[in-house]
Amino acid sequence: MRSAGQGLRELGRSGVRVPPLGLGCAPLGNLYTPVPEERARATVRAALDAGLSYLDTAPHYGVGLSEERLGRVLAGRDRAAYTLSTKVGRRLRPRAPGEPAQPEGFADTPDRVRAWDFTRDGILATLESSLERLGVDALDLVYLHDPENHIREIYETGFPALAELRDQKVVRAIGFGMNHSDVLARFVADLDVDVVLCAGRWTLLERTAYDDLLPVCERRGTSVVVGGVYNSGLLAAPGPGARYDYRPAPAETVERARRLAEVCAGFGVPLRAAALRFPFGHPAVAAAVVGCASPAEVRDNAALFGHDIPDELWQALVRRGLLDEDLPLPVRP
Repeated sequence: MRSAGQGLRELGRSGVRVPPLGLGCAPLGNLYTPVPEERARATVRAALDAGLSYLDTAPHYGVGLSEERLGRVLAGRDRAAYTLSTKVGRRLRPRAPGEPAQPEGFADTPDRVRAWDFTRDGILATLESSLERLGVDALDLVYLHDPENHIREIYETGFPALAELRDQKVVRAIGFGMNHSDVLARFVADLDVDVVLCAGRWTLLERTAYDDLLPVCERRGTSVVVGGVYNSGLLAAPGPGARYDYRPAPAETVERARRLAEVCAGFGVPLRAAALRFPFGHPAVAAAVVGCASPAEVRDNAALFGHDIPDELWQALVRRGLLDEDLPLPVRP
């Protein structure tokens, strides 16, 4: 049985080490639905207790609410006991009178708005505000967040600003977080990137990152943290109303997820356990982060990650045409 908190892996050559399973903190920002304050705090405590000591957040998540809630839980804790990442690219400011709110999928958020800003000054100001909300003096890892429409700014100001902070040892590792694996591949090929957080493109249902991003990361020594292993929920509960890639799932994709679940059930393996384990078949993958909105979800994901999965399951999925023959498959520990 594999443990969520054991087997730390280094991200690139940065010296930053993370457990194989981390906590995605978007739900702490009230993603889709409000999460009560005490439940949000209990979720973080449960994650740390379960060994999910890599915590990933962003100013975008609840316009700062996720960072604030995380900071309240981390106050007074040993800074060496967890690895912390946040993101830059969206600068927050108070909402002006009469200015429209910007929920962007988050509920009951603070009265702030976001503005894209990949300038050096914008990144420094964003990080300063994040440190204040998180209540820490330093960050282990900083990602440039969703920069697919700001590529020129990334090359001219965004990445150089983070590289400067890394050189000054203000941050230990830097990278990109997004769901466009082709753009990530370009950045990794061109720049000195420690790690990328790739959401939804390397899963049981999606091989895109295998074709463009993962080969470049393996060649360059760049680590990959996988997000969105459940593809917005479809691989957690394939059925009517399920989301795929943040939208209602097409009928044919739902059917494929159901077929995956049927094969897994034949081996006594929950579909979610297979979805969590699958990305680790590729050597560039260092970790996966899962969003949790309650202590029960944390414990459930930790247990699923430790589920015993026979190698024969993956071979059965290949034989049924549910996984391509050329994909790297996980090996039983």
